[in-house]
Formats: sequence, C-alpha cells, structure tokens
Amino acid sequence: MYPPELVKPMREDLTNIGFDELYTAEDVNAALQKEGTTLVVVNSVCGCAAANARPGARMSLQNTKKPDHLVTVFAGVDREAVDAARAQMVPFPPSSPSMALFKNGELVHMLERHHIEGRPAEMISENLKGAYNEYC
Repeated sequence: MYPPELVKPMREDLTNIGFDELYTAEDVNAALQKEGTTLVVVNSVCGCAAANARPGARMSLQNTKKPDHLVTVFAGVDREAVDAARAQMVPFPPSSPSMALFKNGELVHMLERHHIEGRPAEMISENLKGAYNEYC
C-alpha cells in the first residue's frame, strides 16, 4: 500500500477532469450497473501511468462522443475496488495501468498495460476515441 500523500497528485490527475474514485466493491458494482457507457481507469504509480495512461485518458475526452461515466480505482491502494473492477474485466488478466470501457455493464473495450507501456499518450487517446465513437 502506498501512502496517501504519495498518490494524491496521481489521483488528482483524473479526479480533476471529472473521474469519480471508487474505493469499495460496492462502489464498483454500482458504477458498472449504471445505464450507458462507463470508462474505468485502473490507475497506478508506475511511470507508464504518468506518461501514457493518465494523459491518454485526459486527451481521449476531447472527442465528440465520450463515456457517460468516468471512474477510477487505484492499484496498490484501493485493493477491494481494484479486485472488483478486475473481476469484471475477465478474461483479461490483471494489469495496471489499464482501461476498460463498459456499455450497460458489459465490457466492450479493453486496454491492458502492454497496450499502454511504451506507447505515446496520443496513441492511447486515439484508441479510446475509436472505442467511444463505436460504443458511446
């Protein structure tokens, strides 16, 4: 577990642009039961989350179509919420950072760590925009 003061600015990278933080399994289940589309970002302290994932998520929202709901869980911090989110991302193995788009509770698009690490934020953003244009 990481100290709260360490992850606070990393959390704020997403909450400052409208993401809701989820802390419990109940939070995750309630978020994924909402009608419409929900983007779930599994946040992380790693460098690829800072350089690629969070900026890619932010840039992806500069699109005509975007998810109805934006939520995030933090790997290494919010264990219960992360485990619940990952359980909904099966058959994909756990990875962080990662991003999943759900439509009416069904997983429709997934970006795993290997899709994020080493790729520019712009590429991640374009990938997400393509999913938004198809499902949102």
